[in-house]
Amino acid sequence: MKSFYLTDPGKVRDHNEDSVIIVNNGSDEYLMAIADGMGGHSAGEVASSIAISYLGKHFKETFLNLNKVDAVSWIRDAFEEINTLIFQHEKTHPESKGMGTTLVLALLTKDYLLFGNVGDSSGFVMKDEKLHKVTYDHTLVNLLVSAGELTKEEASVHPKKNVLMKALGAALTIDVDIFDCNMDITEILLSSDGLTNMLDKEQIEKVLLGEGSIEDKVIKLIQKANNRGGTDNISVAYLTLEKEGEE
Repeated sequence: MKSFYLTDPGKVRDHNEDSVIIVNNGSDEYLMAIADGMGGHSAGEVASSIAISYLGKHFKETFLNLNKVDAVSWIRDAFEEINTLIFQHEKTHPESKGMGTTLVLALLTKDYLLFGNVGDSSGFVMKDEKLHKVTYDHTLVNLLVSAGELTKEEASVHPKKNVLMKALGAALTIDVDIFDCNMDITEILLSSDGLTNMLDKEQIEKVLLGEGSIEDKVIKLIQKANNRGGTDNISVAYLTLEKEGEE
């Protein structure tokens, strides 16, 4: 496995509310996660940091050789605990009231690949040199597209395209999407919407299939998003599954 992640404030925001992690628990099991915070007075940064800090520690302490069924429960419990921690923080820090965060994660073991998602950060896989989006964005426009009231083209330029229907910290109960992926993939990519609002799937795919190290590709994706305006914080987490015989 090779992995790399990077986060950038973009060209418009004066601070970065995204948090990112890729961690190995020592048994060749990987957690990747991106949280995109929201809320005034830097509260979004706090919410995303709560999510990622908890996940990193919890993964190392409790995730070891879990079967797929237990891993699904682990994801649900982790999202619920993070949601609780955000509300607890608000009680003692009234200036943070209304903060929240998206959260997308991927769990990779030798036997399975699972994604968990709440919000509009994205999870992708590369299969047969084609990039596939795994997760579903919990946005108002995506809901309208699903209902047939908007086309994808109309949604991409809709003035309310960033209105979230789900986020951690938005409600006392949380319903997380979990996706079970075929293991016949070569790469995993997570991103905040700061990337996907600037680059479409085909543009991201072209960078990933191009020349360069994984570090080069992550940096290039962020540069391209910034070159197109960089209107939001941009975060990317990228992992490649090396084929047998590769170094």
